[in-house]
Amino acid sequence: MPPFPSLVALDGLLDDLGVGEARRRQLSMVRGELERALARDALPVGARRSLQRLLEESALVPYVRLAESGALRHRRLGGGFPPTSEPTNAIRRTCLDLLREALGLPALHLGGGEVALQPAPEAATLAALYRQLDQYLGGPMSPAQTRLTAVLAIELDTGARSGELVAQRLGHLAEGNTAVYVERRPQGGPVDGEGEWMETSPLTRAALDRWLPIRAELVQRAHGTTKLWVSLWVNHDGILDADGATVIRPAGMPLEENGLITSYRVGRLRYEGLRPLLPLKLERLRRAVDAERQRTGA
Repeated sequence: MPPFPSLVALDGLLDDLGVGEARRRQLSMVRGELERALARDALPVGARRSLQRLLEESALVPYVRLAESGALRHRRLGGGFPPTSEPTNAIRRTCLDLLREALGLPALHLGGGEVALQPAPEAATLAALYRQLDQYLGGPMSPAQTRLTAVLAIELDTGARSGELVAQRLGHLAEGNTAVYVERRPQGGPVDGEGEWMETSPLTRAALDRWLPIRAELVQRAHGTTKLWVSLWVNHDGILDADGATVIRPAGMPLEENGLITSYRVGRLRYEGLRPLLPLKLERLRRAVDAERQRTGA
């Protein structure tokens, strides 16, 4: 029997998190418990097919209750399946919030008190983010960090929506990367909105200088695209056929909106210094940049 699609997606999310060995073992424990809960039909049917449904409160509340009872242990302990300890319960809740956050969902804090709302970043936070990205550019970076740095730099310059970012092409960069074109696609508005050329900051020009050679090498392997943002690794379209197989996409393919959002969420958790500076969702960062541009008349 092929694995549940939600677990296939969960495995992909775990591979991208880039957490330490200890946290990875804890997340693997949660993954195993979720698989056993699904196998015994203890969770809603939709949790089998969708990772988001698997991490919704309606699925996690019964999962946590069952896991804390000891019924989801993978082996007997003292001849039975006793309840898990409070430290283990706390680790489980932390892991679930980490997974939800990586998927762009608010933390539930199951059994852990009230949920604190995260405000949009203010001007000082945006300035600190600029400095952090500039610091990254002064040292070695992985391709993923390089791409995210360039995306965030353009976001700080333009306040572009995620759909506007993934629509950008090489032809949307001026000579020397001194300006970038953004075709505005307001929510609920026409698909072909009004476009504008916007001057880029020194940070953005430096970030693009680092990203474009990496992009060129990736695109060459994938037989070419003019899209500015492309994928870094071999992946799949996420749709399983009757045999449990899926269409493989090579690295260097145009980055889709979901991929861009996922890279933002994962990078926020992975790269030192970003988590306190970036809001949970890219859309919140966009609104903060837009508000600051309106305040300063930029």
